[in-house]
Amino acid sequence: MKHANRPLGVAKNCFWRRNKVTWVLIAMQYSFYNDYSEGAHPKVLQALARSNEGQETGYGLDRFTTEAVELIRAATKRPDADVHFVPTGTQANLIVLSSVLRSYESVIAVHTSHINVHEAGALEATGHKIITVPHINGKLTPEQVRETCALHNDEHMVQPRVVYISQTTELGTVYSKTELQQLSQTCRELNLFFYIDGARLGSALTARGSDCTLDELAGMVDAFYIGGTKNGALLGEAVVINHRELKKNFRHHLKQRGALLAKGYAISLQFHALFTDGLYEELAKHANRMAHKIADTIESLGYRFLTPPISNQLFPILPNTVIEALKPNYGFYIWSQGEQESPIRLVTSWATDEQAVDAFIETIKNVSTG
Repeated sequence: MKHANRPLGVAKNCFWRRNKVTWVLIAMQYSFYNDYSEGAHPKVLQALARSNEGQETGYGLDRFTTEAVELIRAATKRPDADVHFVPTGTQANLIVLSSVLRSYESVIAVHTSHINVHEAGALEATGHKIITVPHINGKLTPEQVRETCALHNDEHMVQPRVVYISQTTELGTVYSKTELQQLSQTCRELNLFFYIDGARLGSALTARGSDCTLDELAGMVDAFYIGGTKNGALLGEAVVINHRELKKNFRHHLKQRGALLAKGYAISLQFHALFTDGLYEELAKHANRMAHKIADTIESLGYRFLTPPISNQLFPILPNTVIEALKPNYGFYIWSQGEQESPIRLVTSWATDEQAVDAFIETIKNVSTG
């Protein structure tokens, strides 16, 4: 049966959730479902409003895009990088990966990767295989890359050409600088392109214990994107390309995949605001600080985590009785269902209300102790 259309009009702190038949309105005190429930930071909206009455050249050839590109080149310390702005992370992944792969070439990624699980087979629809391997705390290792390449060693098999990772990972973990360096070196040795999905890159760079800066990361990879949708932008991602081969005719790929927008400045303006006066980093720090506040409380209550709590995605393992007590007032995903206890996912954002975090902390304390 087809799902019924979602009704319009939602009261504050209510969310629509779809079941097998229709949409159900869920009332709650606060949502920790994701980091894109809110709109955009006021400075981003102001930038859009200021430009609204003027006229600009289309297709990313406007002055705002030129300035935003230079801001990102300065932040990454890559003056020769090509920078392109696209609406979504799925488009960024699809366009970058499909643009470089020949018909018989493939991508290496962990089986939990976004391109494998949450993009409706977008890359496969272009005729390219994703070779998946088990994750280690959400991460891919150089040893796995080497083993995969060794297994695909003749013309009867697809040939690995790109290594794909996300930073942060789908499980909220963060690659250290050493881990990135080792992957980068492995890719150089094996003649593979190294690409990073940066949907939550801001959170990774400002995560607890993070030792890698934006410019250091940019110097290790052939291409990556800087996520805006989940860090203060209304929508949009910034694709940064370092490798000369990937730069060639990239605008043709953008056009073919529907990402060369006539009003391209609508996205670049947002990144102009985010990369002015450190706003991008500031917003990511807030998201992480709210997550750390929750994580510290959960740890103090004696609960474990599925993966180390270091970024804005938390995966605490809670008794099912506690989960049931939290559900009426808070939105979150149950990651997998256990008999006595289950991991859930809590996500904080650039706009997470600290008072809501404090209320959640008090609630979980109360339901845990009595």
